Amino acid sequence: MIFVRSKEAKQRLVPALKPGNVEKTMKAPVTAIIGYDLQFYEFFPKLAPHNPAMRDNFAKIPDVADHAFRNGSLQGAYLILAARALGLDCGPMSGFDNQKVDDEFFSGGTRVKSNFLCNLGHGDASKLMPCAPRLDFDEACQLL
Repeated sequence: MIFVRSKEAKQRLVPALKPGNVEKTMKAPVTAIIGYDLQFYEFFPKLAPHNPAMRDNFAKIPDVADHAFRNGSLQGAYLILAARALGLDCGPMSGFDNQKVDDEFFSGGTRVKSNFLCNLGHGDASKLMPCAPRLDFDEACQLL
């Protein structure tokens, strides 16, 4: 994750943003770039010392990018839950050009790629949309 805070760093994001996301991103105190590391398994000796074979197992699988993306998404969701628990408003978005963000912030995205952005702060209550309707349980879930 990269936490973009300064005006100068925010300006580096502007060329990658869809027009509807520029103003709110510039006004947010922080914009988090949530990425995923295609070589996440390199950290397993530290993160999973109890299972030394994990590193080599993940290094060899052809769909490692799927695992990286999925786990990066989960970590971004944890960030949102933690931020909301602290009373912050969160504006996650996918309205941006990933390749431009990768080129600007992740050295071309060869190892780390951007997944989504999330504006963090306290939103203007007059502009915050109310919670949209949700699907009922039986519309979204099955019990087997």
